[in-house]
Amino acid sequence: MSKRIMVVDDSRLVKVQLGDVLKGTDYEIVAYCRSGEDAIAQYDQVKPDLVTMDIIMQGMDGLDASEIILKEHPDAKIVMISSLAYEDTFERAEAIGAKGFIDKPFHQDRLLEVFDKALR
Repeated sequence: MSKRIMVVDDSRLVKVQLGDVLKGTDYEIVAYCRSGEDAIAQYDQVKPDLVTMDIIMQGMDGLDASEIILKEHPDAKIVMISSLAYEDTFERAEAIGAKGFIDKPFHQDRLLEVFDKALR
């Protein structure tokens, strides 16, 4: 059975890239949200196995959205995917409870490695 992924990113290009990279794997994109607010609203309905979360988005950023999702769903598995790869960003993501961090642009091997680790 495939693992269900919710993609949270304001870039449609990232959705397409993730879809291409995940073809032929055990992962399936079941929801796409363009904002942190949308991700919070949809999480209960979608019940994803894994969430990929961009950091910089219009409105609520991905770190704040992740914090809210994880407070409501402590078992949520969130992996940050961002080009904002600074030490303080890594530290905050880890402190919130994110299960991993992937730099953009991403590659299939790294993506699958981080996803598998997050779901263990």
